[in-house]
Amino acid sequence: MPREPKKQEEAGEKNIEGAEKFARKEVEVEMSSDWIPRTTLGKKVLSGEVNDINKLFSEGIKIIEPEVLDILVPNLEKEIILIGGSTGKGGGIRRTPFRRTSRMHKSGRRYRVSVMVAVGNKNGYVGVGLASGPPGKNENVVDKALNKAKLNLIPVRRGCGSWECKCGTSHSIPFAVMGQAGSVRVKLMPAPKGVGLVVNDEVKKIMRLAGISDIWVKSRGQTSTRVNLIRAVYGALKKLDTYRTNPEFDEKVGLTIGSA
Repeated sequence: MPREPKKQEEAGEKNIEGAEKFARKEVEVEMSSDWIPRTTLGKKVLSGEVNDINKLFSEGIKIIEPEVLDILVPNLEKEIILIGGSTGKGGGIRRTPFRRTSRMHKSGRRYRVSVMVAVGNKNGYVGVGLASGPPGKNENVVDKALNKAKLNLIPVRRGCGSWECKCGTSHSIPFAVMGQAGSVRVKLMPAPKGVGLVVNDEVKKIMRLAGISDIWVKSRGQTSTRVNLIRAVYGALKKLDTYRTNPEFDEKVGLTIGSA
């Protein structure tokens, strides 16, 4: 078997060692000052002709420039989901923000790293993006995933659908909904005030960015696969906006779509 190139090994080890340190680094979500719109929608947003993100979602207009979201939703925050892992001390797994994969070539192994980023304004909007790239260019991979997360931004229906609470505020979700990705199936259920987020730490990031403070989640399948778990949760939140509800129900649960 051919010997692995030394540079490939060093890049892979450097990526794992610096992953946790990079995840703690604060990266602000800002719009580039020299942005030149390439689409008609981008030109209208930059000129101020379009200034309502809800109108774009209601009309089903596709957004292909992340800078549009920077203008229409200026207070977006970012979280890196820990989807990778390495061997921990005494066994087990130590979670890292970057997942490294390899494939075999004649000259040795070729490594790539993947990262998942979630964005939201903590008030009804959330998006998730997954990107990959060569090792050693972690910042470029994070920027790529960040742009994908912005383009995947969705409005989240919130309300108080718990029979134990009935407060009529938007602290939870209005009704139960299910999502699936791979073998993972999750069921999001409304919870009364004070329960909190009954989910694991990575799903909590999604819920906080979406502006949900109380929820119950039931999951099945290989939930240790973080990518599928986050995709299932994101799909369930996206499915909330596909159901039709009557005005009486909306008023009863305090239904809000997007920002309250």
